[in-house]
Amino acid sequence: MSDLSVTNERLEAEARHNGGSARDYFELLKPRVMSLVIFTGLVGIVVAPGTIHPVIAFTALLCIAVGAGASGALNMWYDADIDAQMSRTSSRPIPQGRIEPGEALGFGATLSVGSVLAMGVMVNWTAAALLALTIGFYLFVYTMWLKRSTPQNIVIGGAAGAFPPMIGWAAVTGSVSLESIALFLIIFMWTPPHFWALALYRAGDYEKVSVPMLPVIAGKRETRKQILIYSVLLVATSLAPVALGFAGLVYGAAALCAGIFFLVLAARIWTEGDGEKADGRAKALFGFSILYLFLLFATLLVEHAAGLKIAVPGLGA
Repeated sequence: MSDLSVTNERLEAEARHNGGSARDYFELLKPRVMSLVIFTGLVGIVVAPGTIHPVIAFTALLCIAVGAGASGALNMWYDADIDAQMSRTSSRPIPQGRIEPGEALGFGATLSVGSVLAMGVMVNWTAAALLALTIGFYLFVYTMWLKRSTPQNIVIGGAAGAFPPMIGWAAVTGSVSLESIALFLIIFMWTPPHFWALALYRAGDYEKVSVPMLPVIAGKRETRKQILIYSVLLVATSLAPVALGFAGLVYGAAALCAGIFFLVLAARIWTEGDGEKADGRAKALFGFSILYLFLLFATLLVEHAAGLKIAVPGLGA
């Protein structure tokens, strides 16, 4: 055995003994998911009417980030048994033995309570209540109940990932409004086609651990149909900010163009069937769906921050 292998084994053993490294705990936070949550929360803060002190805005974003990370850690704690069996998740810290389940639970619970209390004391309690609802919904409703019991897990459970812009909005205004609900609905409608595209080419993983994702229970044909249906609903919902007057022509044009391309990809999945290219089509939609959501919220952010909002006649203010 080489000296490098011996060193790596020794470091891994020390990490297990010491409760994991800082990198392992950071991985528990699901940083890629957290980055999208932070960004959509930032957009909620920027587009909300009124003003907020930069320090309070930063505090709100930090609480959103920590709360999202706490949800990820608690999800990994509860799902450690199935994560160990799925190729996509088997390298996570708990299945690999780098962090004990109890340590992940304590870490996630501490961050959850801390982020909600900090949001309430330093920002406002409306935003704190929404943050608490987000964490609780993701853990108790989605992770513990829906994920292993119904193929509608992603549809209903997607609400957890849709709250951040509402939280950002509430951090500024102290309230919930139709505009913030519209931002919520965009992410809510985006979640099913996004995750079902992933599930199409990862169906074997979910079937192996008895997670009733739609392709496993209803089949791939039904999943492809549902992807197309929700894609149509998503594109329609993406235009709600224009209809409500808090987005203008720049956003409307971007949403329409990106939405058409989204629909083309969804239609290609539907028409492709289960042929050799099916997984490639699903991967293409999954990859673009991330860019799509970023584009929608980035356009809203730039339109408001740079003062580029051009009202749509009869709709905008």
